[in-house]
Amino acid sequence: MLLTLIYGMSTITASAQTITWSEHIAPILYENCTQCHIDGGIAPFSLVGYTKAKNYASSIAASTQSKRMPPWPADPKYRRYAHERILSTEEIEQIKQWANNDAPQGDASKAPADPKPQTGATLTQPTLSLKMPNYTVNTTSDEYRCFVLPSGLTTDHYLTAIEVIPGNRKVVHHVLVFYDTSSIPAQKDQADPNPGYLSFGGTGSPTSQLIGIYVPGQEPYQFPDGLGAKLLKNGSIILQIHYPSYVQNEVDSTRVLLKTTTETLRNMIIAPAVNHAQSLQNGPLYIPADQTKTFVSKFGLNNTITVFAVAPHMHLVGKSIKAFNVNGTDTTPIVNIPNWDFHWQRTYIMRQPLIFAKGSTIWGEGRYDNTAQNPNNPNSPPMAVSAGEGTKDEMMLVYFWVAGFVPGDEFKIVDFTPLKNISTPKIASKSWVRIYPNPGKGNQLWLESQNPCITYTLYDASGRLIKTGTPLYNNQLSGTMISTADVPTGCYQLVMNFANGQRQAQTWVKD
Repeated sequence: MLLTLIYGMSTITASAQTITWSEHIAPILYENCTQCHIDGGIAPFSLVGYTKAKNYASSIAASTQSKRMPPWPADPKYRRYAHERILSTEEIEQIKQWANNDAPQGDASKAPADPKPQTGATLTQPTLSLKMPNYTVNTTSDEYRCFVLPSGLTTDHYLTAIEVIPGNRKVVHHVLVFYDTSSIPAQKDQADPNPGYLSFGGTGSPTSQLIGIYVPGQEPYQFPDGLGAKLLKNGSIILQIHYPSYVQNEVDSTRVLLKTTTETLRNMIIAPAVNHAQSLQNGPLYIPADQTKTFVSKFGLNNTITVFAVAPHMHLVGKSIKAFNVNGTDTTPIVNIPNWDFHWQRTYIMRQPLIFAKGSTIWGEGRYDNTAQNPNNPNSPPMAVSAGEGTKDEMMLVYFWVAGFVPGDEFKIVDFTPLKNISTPKIASKSWVRIYPNPGKGNQLWLESQNPCITYTLYDASGRLIKTGTPLYNNQLSGTMISTADVPTGCYQLVMNFANGQRQAQTWVKD
């Protein structure tokens, strides 16, 4: 009875606790969000400091409850990874309570120090430091540009660590790093009048080998002791950089640091075991207009292997992708991206390497939506889509950082950090919503959504309430409309409440 009473009292005390910026919210945002949401960062606004974060309290709560932010597309209920940037159930609830309670600051002396924009390198004494030529970004749509950097390696080397340092963190969304010994990338570079060359899906060369991925906040990748990726002599590094839409007169000069050795190491290869070109069971990869299709990939293992990391890759018609290993009656989850977003690709590093036995099979499954209901469809009206590297083509790949198994690999633990609690009550799946035009010039902002938007609130970049109300329904367009005639040019946060009880926030720009 006494224990029950004590437990009840502690529960009441915890539930009555006031959630404040200084003691609760700042540590969460500084650990998970300010790698992007910082002055000079890729995000459109900063969350450093109480005043700035308070202005966006409602938007932060909506984005974290929907799990749209922080961006971590892999399903943590399928597989957990090293260095996860996800919020626990408790952290999401604290943010919600804080926002609903008018975002109190609390004791400012208890707040952690404000993070500073990341500058300089983390990797010390690199073998190679390669910098792309200065490139001035002027684009109204997402731009994917490849820059060719000759390695200068006259003998074969093994890559043991890699770090990408953005030259302009405001405009470098993510970087794919390739290594290639052919002349194709250089020829494409020479044919483009600007530095580098445009290329959406990859480098345009079939011999390019993926060796690294950068997203904001990602640490340099250190290969496990005794392993490295073999770099053949006389090759080039190719940086494929994603610059987001509506960037004007911003100069970038991204560089890459590599640690290499001429010592012979166990060769870790980065290979797409899930591959639309070689392992599809129901190929070819072709999605007719106005259809959804699912493809299955199968790759049998002739040797026992150790898997250290994975990186899925699709284009814009892709909706989900997963990979798993089957050994007899045992199934091992590898990765599952249930809601694919081309803009948020990354490497997922295993907390502890996965060992897959000889004779087992790696399976892949990719789902595609080539209908008008897919808001990311690059074609309107939809057109047939097949495999290729173009913006309107498709791919189905899962890259594996893999080596032949050696006893002891199973003990190479990468991350000892305790896993965050993600057990949550079952909620309805997130509804899709599209707002357009974005950026917009006219006097109307249109919304299309899976569930009706019943109310909206519009905030400016400082968090000031601009307007709120109920969207107007238009039967002909099967959408809803917000009048923006009285809204000045600028960057805004649009918070939308839906009939199914869900809430979402999106950035909207009027220019």
